[in-house]
Amino acid sequence: MRINVNRVWAMIIRYTIYLRHNYDRLTDLFYWPALDLFIWGLTGLYIAKLSNNSSHYLLIILSGLVFWIVVWRSQYEITTNLLSEMWDRNIVNIFASPLKVSEWILAVMVFGFLKTIVSVSFSAILSFIFYRFNIFSFHWLLIPFILSLLATGWAGGFLVAAFIIRYGMKLQTLAWAGIALIAPFSAIYYPVSVLPSWAQTVSLLIPSTYIFESIRDILFTGTVHYDKLVTSFILNAIYLILSLWFFVAMFGKSKKLGLSRLI
Repeated sequence: MRINVNRVWAMIIRYTIYLRHNYDRLTDLFYWPALDLFIWGLTGLYIAKLSNNSSHYLLIILSGLVFWIVVWRSQYEITTNLLSEMWDRNIVNIFASPLKVSEWILAVMVFGFLKTIVSVSFSAILSFIFYRFNIFSFHWLLIPFILSLLATGWAGGFLVAAFIIRYGMKLQTLAWAGIALIAPFSAIYYPVSVLPSWAQTVSLLIPSTYIFESIRDILFTGTVHYDKLVTSFILNAIYLILSLWFFVAMFGKSKKLGLSRLI
């Protein structure tokens, strides 16, 4: 299917303009990440003072916070941009235009990527200023870490968006709560080994688990386990392809039923 770059670019510009005039979105972009860093960073400092392994506790918390933003932000942009079209009663107009669903998908992925970079950069700067945590200490591994977590967020985002486009705004709470379901199993702040046996099995099916485990490996031992990175990318490829297929299928069914029923 041929992609019209101009239409994709037009949607990116549209969402950028919408962001500039929407204080809720700006709050999500800067306020909440900053608040999380202050609260949990100070908590980490307190725990560090009570522990002999002072630096490790704080580094685990800060790295978990910063890298989880990638997953949360990338899925959030997909679901909330879809919902914004419904809230503004614009969903019919958007897809009555020459815009293809594949072009909309590409636009929200690119826009989400750009906002993720902004949000992560902002959080990384705050982490360095207040806690001297340097995210660039991971060097080139930052690239595969962020790409893998982006893919995890996109897969979760399109899965949730598929249900929203099919069943409407009655499921809109999933836009915020959906990706949070995998957080306990992703081992963001603790190793997989502390989970119950059944939860460990679930955890091994989640791509982000391998990234956070890899981050802790580097922080504690300086060792890079490339098999974990490969496993993460393989799982992401499977889930992202399936979620995109599911979203397009649900969009097709919803279009047959009439997109106007969603507003």
